Amino acid sequence: MRPADEKRTDRARSLRRVPTDAEAKLWPHLRGRQLGGWKFVRQEPVGRYFADFACRDRLIIVEVDGGQHSESLYDERREDDLVALGYRVIRVWNNDVLTNIEGVLEMLLIELGGGATPHPDR
Repeated sequence: MRPADEKRTDRARSLRRVPTDAEAKLWPHLRGRQLGGWKFVRQEPVGRYFADFACRDRLIIVEVDGGQHSESLYDERREDDLVALGYRVIRVWNNDVLTNIEGVLEMLLIELGGGATPHPDR
């Protein structure tokens, strides 16, 4: 593994060790293909960023955001970069995850297109 790759892996691991409250609440519902059979990973390196959660098969990134992200130019550029890499970015608010997890999961399942189907490239 190259030194740059090792740094990214170490950074991803450190982010996984200290999730936000909302990330910690959402992860048990996404891990182990619990949401419609879709496989998610967390703190996934994508380009020069780290996605909170990613479904590689559907090229979907789920970002769990607080209020500081509501009108962030950095987040707009970041999303543009991720879209350019072929991903669709779905943003959910921390408050929604913490107070309406079932609604968030239902919305994500709709965005994913229901039950699992293989990615065309796999």
